[in-house]
Amino acid sequence: MSPVLSGVLQLLALVAALALAHIPLGTYMAGVYSSPRHLRVEKWIYKGIGADPDTQMRWPAYLRGVLAFSLAGVLFLYLLQRLQGVLPGSLGFASIDPDQAFNTAASFVSNTNWQSYYGEQAMGHVVQTAGLAVQNFVSAAVGIAVAVALVRGFARSRTGELGNFWADLVRGVVRVLVPVAVVGAVILVACGVVQNFSGIHEVGQFLGGPQQWNGGAVASQEVIKELGTNGGGYFNANSAHPFENPTPFTNLFEIFLILLIPVSLTRTFGVMTGSPRQGYAILGAMAAIWVSFVALMMWTEFAHHGPALQAAGGATEGKELRFGIGGSSLFAVSTTLTSTGAVDSFHSSYTGLGGGITLLGMMLGEIAPGGVGSGLYGMLVMAVVAVFIAGLMVGRTPEYLGRKIGTREIKYAACYILITPALVLVLTAAAMALPTPGDSMTNTGAHGFSEILYAYTSAANNNGSAFAGLNADTQWFNTTLGLAMLLGRFLPMVFVLALAGSLAGQQPVPATAGTLRTEKPLFSGLLVGAVLIITGLTYFPALALGPLAEGLA
Repeated sequence: MSPVLSGVLQLLALVAALALAHIPLGTYMAGVYSSPRHLRVEKWIYKGIGADPDTQMRWPAYLRGVLAFSLAGVLFLYLLQRLQGVLPGSLGFASIDPDQAFNTAASFVSNTNWQSYYGEQAMGHVVQTAGLAVQNFVSAAVGIAVAVALVRGFARSRTGELGNFWADLVRGVVRVLVPVAVVGAVILVACGVVQNFSGIHEVGQFLGGPQQWNGGAVASQEVIKELGTNGGGYFNANSAHPFENPTPFTNLFEIFLILLIPVSLTRTFGVMTGSPRQGYAILGAMAAIWVSFVALMMWTEFAHHGPALQAAGGATEGKELRFGIGGSSLFAVSTTLTSTGAVDSFHSSYTGLGGGITLLGMMLGEIAPGGVGSGLYGMLVMAVVAVFIAGLMVGRTPEYLGRKIGTREIKYAACYILITPALVLVLTAAAMALPTPGDSMTNTGAHGFSEILYAYTSAANNNGSAFAGLNADTQWFNTTLGLAMLLGRFLPMVFVLALAGSLAGQQPVPATAGTLRTEKPLFSGLLVGAVLIITGLTYFPALALGPLAEGLA
């Protein structure tokens, strides 16, 4: 079988699996977040944290819950790392330095999972399981909760109430993430992924020195790493490591896990708003971008430019041969379009244009289909902008799902869109202008610039992947990337929840003959255009200095 055909067949199998799963899971999640009942274990959790799950919150109260919980998570994970040296199960590893502990705490709480350390050489079992793995669950649940709050903003009328954050958080973990993660972990263990609490073992002599490996609860962390679009690997090589991702099947299954919840949430949106076709319109826009990016990536990586690539059958540098170019390209596009950040190949080794595709995927806001929760609310914000543009074109007051999009709503949407590019471009410019940060680059010219641009794009968009040529374990990068992760995660949530509260307080307006039909393919096309033009072109000058210059050289 040719490598190209293999890549196409993997793509078709993945699409078929998602098509089968997204309706039942999406409908189930709509029921989870709409049910008035509380499970017994949920009641115990509410009692333990002192929360009343039946109290309805307006958007400021909902936001305070998000920020308070996340702040507690940052402090707990920071202290856990700083105390690692005296904790049991640390495998003899020392406590983490303050700047790296801050960076890692900000990273995992913000659902970014950027790692400036070697996982198997820095983090013991306690930090990995009680710290990092726990945040993989709860940070994903926070993202879903904010998305559900925005959906309620469209579904409710004449009230500013968006639900209860604590109930949404607990239900997301207990009823959605944990059950799917348990099933997924069993599948990964059956396919050869490691799951134990063994210590460090010497496995032989390589390159003149001893080679050591330690085990760990890898399968259970790997599944929520992908399912929650987190991305932080147990090992430094991430999903390229055979202990995390041993076979082509596990590679395809992990891509399926990455896309599963973001795709299914479009169904949840349709069911909760009473119009499943609206969910299909959003899904259609997401799918169009994702399929286009996969096709472009495969084309750039299979293109035979030069005798070396021609002899190898494509750009194989930095890719695992057991996955092939097709599987690696599919993983790279999926992880950078979903704020996951997991990698089964090294993006710095992709062709110039291929590396640019991974960058552009993050720069679009990672909304196709995006991270758990963040992808849906990001695309819905872009939908608000799209109907506003359509309203200007035809001279009508823009409406979406019966809500008027006025001055207040469009200001919230505009602020949401501008935050991330501002963080990325300002911090990249500062790193390039100052003398010290440039010392971390292992390449010069366009590729070196792409390394730094990629790092801040990944951090501010809460992705977590890297070009792998940048030494980010410095005080400058640990601090600035940590700040970019926190601001890039929580500042947009402020405007999402404010938008949700504004929409929920409106009286729905009836549809007329002049109302834009937002469930039609025409609107999906308009939405794709708005995403590419408004968000993508914001970064065009920066892309021209990096991957475009390298790819056209």
